[in-house]
Amino acid sequence: MIGKGKAIAHARSSIEYGWNQEKGAEIVHVQFLSGENPKEISEEFKMVQEQNARCQKNTLNFILSPTVEDGKSLSREQLREMTQRFINEMKLQERQAIAFVHRDKEHTHVHLYVNRIGFDGRAYNDSFVGKQSQLAAERVAKQMGLTTVREVQQEKRNEIKNVRQQIKGIHEKVMDKHRPKDFDQYMERMKQNGVKVIPSINKAGKLQGFRFEYQGHNLKGSEVHRSMSGSGLAIEISKNAEKGLTLNQGTAVKLMGKANDLSANIALKLTKQVIKQTIKKSIGFEIGY
Repeated sequence: MIGKGKAIAHARSSIEYGWNQEKGAEIVHVQFLSGENPKEISEEFKMVQEQNARCQKNTLNFILSPTVEDGKSLSREQLREMTQRFINEMKLQERQAIAFVHRDKEHTHVHLYVNRIGFDGRAYNDSFVGKQSQLAAERVAKQMGLTTVREVQQEKRNEIKNVRQQIKGIHEKVMDKHRPKDFDQYMERMKQNGVKVIPSINKAGKLQGFRFEYQGHNLKGSEVHRSMSGSGLAIEISKNAEKGLTLNQGTAVKLMGKANDLSANIALKLTKQVIKQTIKKSIGFEIGY
């Protein structure tokens, strides 16, 4: 579960959004309020807020988002319990509050609005309220056996790791089996294996690398593996090209049927690699002679 929070002004418009029936809104929690519509609720908020005219952002706005799978199984009573537990963790039990669940999208979530001004006229300290919301939501998720942010993040990391491995495996297969001699050949072979290779062009209009799109993920080459950065890929493909990969004295390459300038970084590293290969060939020729 993810928790987000911030202090806002203009409670009425926010409460109207929360109450929006087009989003399938249901009230799941209410405390110290008796109003029956957004106008009446905001007026009750305002009566308390008038005790502290200095505080402009006088309403706390929270969004509690269980994971998609958790949200599908949570009943209205469980969502109420989740909200109450969160309020307790944030120490907001003695303030006016109202919460709505929205089920208009696949992702069930709760909008919670709390009067930042207490009945004693004091404003709730909103320092780091965003971080506090995250931690409170984490504790509530553990209490209720829901998926925590850390678990979601770990799942995403594992998924990305698996995708990286698959893309790299396809890359190695293409390089070993087909030995592409330019970027166009490489891109076409990768496409045939389910990976879309997208050139990354910088503001100067020069090729600086590639992105790899696979199974809904879009990663920079260097994120997949350092050997698949723009310069790494250029060097690897240049080894297959008998006449060299570059055009126009090493400043451009053939890309999508056209000459495309290289970024300074790729051009420099490619030039160094060509020099190394030339030296090796020269040494080999002398030894052979």
